[in-house]
Amino acid sequence: MTEQSPVLALTDIHKAFGGVVAIQDFSLDLKAGEIVALVGDNGAGKSTLIKMISGVYKPTSGRINLDGDAVNFSDASSARSRGIEVVYQDLALVDEQPVYMNMFLGRELTKKPFGLLDKNRMRKESQELVDELDVRIPSASSTIRDLSGGQRQGIAIARAAHWSSKLILLDEPTAALGVAETARVEDLIASLKERNLAILIVSHSLDQVFRLADRICVLRRGQQIGVRTTAETDKNEIVSMITGVN
Repeated sequence: MTEQSPVLALTDIHKAFGGVVAIQDFSLDLKAGEIVALVGDNGAGKSTLIKMISGVYKPTSGRINLDGDAVNFSDASSARSRGIEVVYQDLALVDEQPVYMNMFLGRELTKKPFGLLDKNRMRKESQELVDELDVRIPSASSTIRDLSGGQRQGIAIARAAHWSSKLILLDEPTAALGVAETARVEDLIASLKERNLAILIVSHSLDQVFRLADRICVLRRGQQIGVRTTAETDKNEIVSMITGVN
């Protein structure tokens, strides 16, 4: 892969559920160290796209390339094995477990020769990661249920950053958070660029989109209306593209 070639390239993606077309003729490139926002009203197809990129759905037609290679994920685990991580609104955290067990959920570290959980190592690695990303929690041994919404979101994003080697997909990462916690999570998302990850974020907040994104891709009723460089557009143009009203 050359330095300028995209981490992710979607070409002529089409998705139909029976006779209902959810996505048609969608193309987008995403480079390392870039944040692209996916915006549009409810039902525009944003979540469907996220699920196709992450292996939950298969495109009806079109191509998905990762680092220049055509990929055809059979399921979400095959996408994860190629360095793609997703943070959904529901976070997929286990409330009764500590942070470090959530960080390694489904990928637990074990000790040889008996296969016992290596809790000390998982705790240490988790603490180093939350410290590095400045996720402000009491400790990696804290139980998830005792954390605030913003802290939980921070853990979910930190877990994605730990396991992703290429691409992180964020689906409404701050929808349920207050102003201060939203700001903390946005700082965390911005720091992911420094790890040279490609980031695709779905957000209803245009203020957030303009704070974080390098480019903005607009969907309306399954159609790609256009892609704009954030510095070269404004909210009025994006709203017009979302609604179809000038």
